[in-house]
Amino acid sequence: MVWTSVLAQDALPVGKREVIKVGEQKVLILNHEGTIYALENACPHLKLPLAKGKITANGAITCPFHRSSFNLCSGAVEEWITWPPVVSKAMSLVSSEKNLKVFPTRLEDGKILIDIEA
Repeated sequence: MVWTSVLAQDALPVGKREVIKVGEQKVLILNHEGTIYALENACPHLKLPLAKGKITANGAITCPFHRSSFNLCSGAVEEWITWPPVVSKAMSLVSSEKNLKVFPTRLEDGKILIDIEA
């Protein structure tokens, strides 16, 4: 694993989010109920930013543009957008259901570290 220090732990209190760039990767770091999560700041559907997505009661982030949702821990799809039949076939050519990329995190010496190579 290649750990990169991204933020001071106290810079991300409960409920706070930050989008940072690590290399070429935009990463959404968020503190949900005291647990730090790091995920690609792009919905796998059309690569739209997730930073303003709502967190559900069951620990998923919902894309603010089309309501697909993804588990914060695993990135697994919890709900994928359903399109009206008139556009469904065309949209399935653009994007198929896929998980959100998540990155391992850890806390060390008051800093948040992530591994974007995982």
